[in-house]
Amino acid sequence: MGVWNEKCIFSPSLICLDMCNLESQAKALERCGVKMLHVDILDGHFSPSMPLGLDTVRQLRAKTNLEFDCHVMVTAQDYFVDELLDIGVQQIVFHAETQPHIDGMLNRIHAKGVRAGVALKPATPLSALEYALEKCDAVLLMLINPGYAFMKGEKQVPYADRKIRELREMIDRRGLDTKIELDGRISPQNIEDWGGGAADIFVTGSTCLNRDDLPGSFEKLNALRQRVLH
Repeated sequence: MGVWNEKCIFSPSLICLDMCNLESQAKALERCGVKMLHVDILDGHFSPSMPLGLDTVRQLRAKTNLEFDCHVMVTAQDYFVDELLDIGVQQIVFHAETQPHIDGMLNRIHAKGVRAGVALKPATPLSALEYALEKCDAVLLMLINPGYAFMKGEKQVPYADRKIRELREMIDRRGLDTKIELDGRISPQNIEDWGGGAADIFVTGSTCLNRDDLPGSFEKLNALRQRVLH
């Protein structure tokens, strides 16, 4: 579980890689020193896109040693969570907006020895976590609306900084080790702004990564990480 305790972690987004060459792309990430992969599971309903199937995730799981950091963006979660637990992933975060039993789902995932957490859409208040935060290994804050990354006008919400820093204060005040994960058009500037302690895990996609030059992309990201942490 070592990587989860590191600071300023990069979790490359699977759906931003070359979808026709996922095995070779995963191995390229490993060679770059990457330790985890962000796996977005979408149902075409909660989020209006569905780029990745569970069978693909299952096949890829057998071909890489990367930790699988899964973000379940679906309306009916039970089936997808159970499948991911069976596949053998390392972390599952699910959306508070579509989960009527947040505490119960955290328990269900933890019972299988898997890290569990809650994801919030941009406008969902932190109060949704009031009684669940102690059980969250991670909280994923979406900085853009789910499924709208393809819309060029969709930018990070202007209140992102306030929400991130309020969550950090909430975690620190309770003395928790809950990780803050940020997702949605994460840029090098975002890593500069929040990587020094405000947030822990950055989901890196096309704003940070060139899938045709993963080594070059991570050379730049790792140099940025060193600057942020020292």
